[in-house]
Amino acid sequence: MEKKNIYSIDAIDNKGEKVSLSKYKGKVLLIVNTATRCGFTPSYKELQNLYDNYKDKGFEILDFPSNDFNQANEDDEEINKIVTSTYQTTFPRFLKVHVNGDEISEVYKFLISKIGFQGFNMEHPLGPILDKRLKEKDPDYKSKSDVKWNFTKFLIDKEGNVVYRFEPTSPIFEVEEKISALLNK
Repeated sequence: MEKKNIYSIDAIDNKGEKVSLSKYKGKVLLIVNTATRCGFTPSYKELQNLYDNYKDKGFEILDFPSNDFNQANEDDEEINKIVTSTYQTTFPRFLKVHVNGDEISEVYKFLISKIGFQGFNMEHPLGPILDKRLKEKDPDYKSKSDVKWNFTKFLIDKEGNVVYRFEPTSPIFEVEEKISALLNK
């Protein structure tokens, strides 16, 4: 049976506790696959700024570390230490998951079934590099909905619906505009 919204899914938080995502019902969510050794890892600072600005207005960021792109080799405890000490993150973090492939987590299976790849921003310095690298592996990569890289962001409305997908090259101001609009709805 197809899941209607994100609230019917459980995930394991970084303390090893099972969490029903229904816990976040009524909030705007930004779900992000992260990595500690990626060119986009410094965007943890931008994410924390978003969290600081909107957490008291009904906004949550859910951080799902993933090593699917071989850039988060550490165990979950070490990942948590790195990102809390280096980037002072305070938003909820979950155990490392797969965002693609046969072992894809339920969260990511749901997300990519709702919104496909949105295209890289080619004005971002890493946009053309990612495009070239992915095209070499799969000339038809743009037509597939799988997660292409770390720090892909999915925005969920207050009813648990996936409403936007931002590739890692998307400017943070675009993400913030959509968050603000959903919070003010």
